[in-house]
Amino acid sequence: MELRDAITGLKGIGEKKAVPFAKAGIYTIRDLLEYYPRSYDTFAEPVPGSMLEERTRSAVFACVLSVSGIRRFQRYQIFTAQLQTEDGTVIQAVWFNMPYLRKSVPPGSWHIFRGAVSRRKDQWRMEQPERYTPDAYSRLLRVMQPRYPLVSGLTGHMVSKAVGQVLDGGMVYVPEYLPKQILEDYGLIKEWDAFRGVHFPAGEEEMLRSRKRLVFDEFLLFILALRRLKESQETLTSQVRMVETAYTSRLIETLPYELTGAQKKVWNEILEDMTSERVMNRLVQGDVGSGKTILSVLALITAGCNGFQGAIMAPTEVLAKQHFQSISELFAAHGIPLRPILLTGSMTAKEKRAAYAEIESGAAQIIVGTHALIQEKVIYHRLGLVVTDEQHRFGVRQRETLAEKGCFPHVLVMSATPIPRTLAIIVYGDLDISVVDEMPVGRLPIKNCVVDESYRPSAYRFMEKEAEAGRQIYIICPMVEENGELELENVLDYAQKLQKLMPRLQIACLHGRMKPKEKNEIMERFANGQIQILVSTTVIEVGINVPNATVMMVENAERFGLAQLHQLRGRVGRGKAQSYCIFMTASKAKETKKRLEVLNKSNDGFYIASEDLKLRGPGDLFGIRQSGILEFRIGDVFQDAGVLQMASDAAKKLMEEDPGLEQEAHLPLRERLEQYLEKGGEQLNL
Repeated sequence: MELRDAITGLKGIGEKKAVPFAKAGIYTIRDLLEYYPRSYDTFAEPVPGSMLEERTRSAVFACVLSVSGIRRFQRYQIFTAQLQTEDGTVIQAVWFNMPYLRKSVPPGSWHIFRGAVSRRKDQWRMEQPERYTPDAYSRLLRVMQPRYPLVSGLTGHMVSKAVGQVLDGGMVYVPEYLPKQILEDYGLIKEWDAFRGVHFPAGEEEMLRSRKRLVFDEFLLFILALRRLKESQETLTSQVRMVETAYTSRLIETLPYELTGAQKKVWNEILEDMTSERVMNRLVQGDVGSGKTILSVLALITAGCNGFQGAIMAPTEVLAKQHFQSISELFAAHGIPLRPILLTGSMTAKEKRAAYAEIESGAAQIIVGTHALIQEKVIYHRLGLVVTDEQHRFGVRQRETLAEKGCFPHVLVMSATPIPRTLAIIVYGDLDISVVDEMPVGRLPIKNCVVDESYRPSAYRFMEKEAEAGRQIYIICPMVEENGELELENVLDYAQKLQKLMPRLQIACLHGRMKPKEKNEIMERFANGQIQILVSTTVIEVGINVPNATVMMVENAERFGLAQLHQLRGRVGRGKAQSYCIFMTASKAKETKKRLEVLNKSNDGFYIASEDLKLRGPGDLFGIRQSGILEFRIGDVFQDAGVLQMASDAAKKLMEEDPGLEQEAHLPLRERLEQYLEKGGEQLNL
């Protein structure tokens, strides 16, 4: 078998079994081997009940005292069991959607139970515990067990079994594709050894060596693909060359505020691109609130007044609607003779048909929407500019789709993710970079505090006071495990508990397992002021603008990367009132305190990102991932900044020595790059 062969060639994976794998994006043997563990579980000795700690995954040897009946909660089936450890500690075990397990834990039976431990109403609670015999558990002690990201119907055991079959079955031959010189120069092990070491490591050292190799591969292919993309862009002569319009300068003069020096500088760079002979591909970086949106509106006006259409893609429908409303109001207030139109997936068929007609005829010059903007049914009259945020990274295939509908448009990518320039130059190698590094005058900086659990009553009183004064609040809960039921239960429980404490307030929750329609409804109600406190997972990180929200509390702040916490914090501080961010942590570790103090002292995203790079260590490999920038399968731009630099250096040497990768030693790498490009270039949409 070869790496590009289908997984249905493996024993035990027929067409039916392949369905859940396909949901996770696993179709081929390579897909399977590159479906990396999201973390590892190291089994420790069972502990006495008296030594349990909150927010840990622990094992106990316990007797089943009683088992409840199965109750339904929304779409979930739940049953509980009362356990008692040898030292008399009573624990409530809770299982979601596993009714078949009830018969396996009869009263009087002894087992080792292992699961996430929490404390509720003075009683220990263990969620979704796994059950073992003492002998079975002893075989797992101190072994690093891979934990995979899962989808409906796919279990960790199914993935491990399939990967084990490939790695141990001797049925797949994987030739090394990196030149020997690169392996030696950067201290890399062979790819096949890395696959084995990352899925089934003998210890942490082997896992780290294996991970380094696979991260290097991912970054190297990405950078080489970017260079090809950059080369293809540089040969494009712009078919949408424009001239400056008086409407933009008039708008700048009549705005109720003056553009900052940074905004003026970046606007000049955008305008220079749009009026030049080449196609613009520019990234505008800037903190939340730095004024990137007005720059994109100026670019859209320039396109519209030159007889072209401008499209702006937002990550969520709520944000698309907010953009549409603010653009419409701005045009009406300043007499700009362009017609904006909204296009989103949730619109009725009749509404979509009307929008399609206006877009095709050219009656609508500014099109605001979600990914619906690049669907096949949308035919543009003369598309000259596409503005996206980095969640909608605009790739070659998407550009070609639009090119077939008219001409190669200018592309402007807006990013609120703070990333040090040295890394940005590598990660966004196909784009010219502009930075809005100045905040508008008069904007109140957010007041921050890092607190422990003892501050919770005071925090709740403060939030209640803000809500009663007409303000709104976000509370962010982390996913302790990437497990839908646990996430849902935690967020729902939190919201219910809060509602009892604050019965006069409207409290709602938001989580990733909600249907898009449900999410949009909740976010719209919050945006309209109907909800006062929104308890959410990090799905709130992008896609909503509520100037009336003045408080954010992040639970278990130690579980997030600093750059992500800064992104979350950007949901508040958008209005004229003073805003606050409370970072709640149960961790007593000095390293945690040192990291969070960076946020406490500064609201500058670029400074925070740089400090994050300095402070993160090997222990942060899992559980503290940044989001908001390009998502890699295993690499993390912040955590793996050193490896990213290595891959960049290697790519530079390769391109200087052999731009076409035609030398014999480079042919396997060229073939691997072609496969990468053929598959779509992952984050590039190539």
